Amino acid sequence: MQIQTVITQKLLSTFAPVVLEVINESSNHNVAAGSESHFKVVIVTAAFDGMRLLQRHRAVNAVLAVELAEKIHALALHTYSPAEWYKDHAETSPISPKCLGGSKVV
Repeated sequence: MQIQTVITQKLLSTFAPVVLEVINESSNHNVAAGSESHFKVVIVTAAFDGMRLLQRHRAVNAVLAVELAEKIHALALHTYSPAEWYKDHAETSPISPKCLGGSKVV
């Protein structure tokens, strides 16, 4: 099963999000074609009401612990409560910065 599908299924079943985007950004990085190693997750759920950002990230990381240990190299998390999302972000998802290749200096 594709890692992107596993991430999606785990987050859907755990958080019942109102918005969930799981985007494979591996092609933006210096990895082999078809890789599934770099992801961006945008998740909006009532489960995050009253939680600080660090608590939200820890909750997502706990759900994806196996994938983070074995398959995922990078995971960009954008976590929102429904009120935060509809107030500030409902029109667009956050844009990821360009990859510098890990060792390249600008």
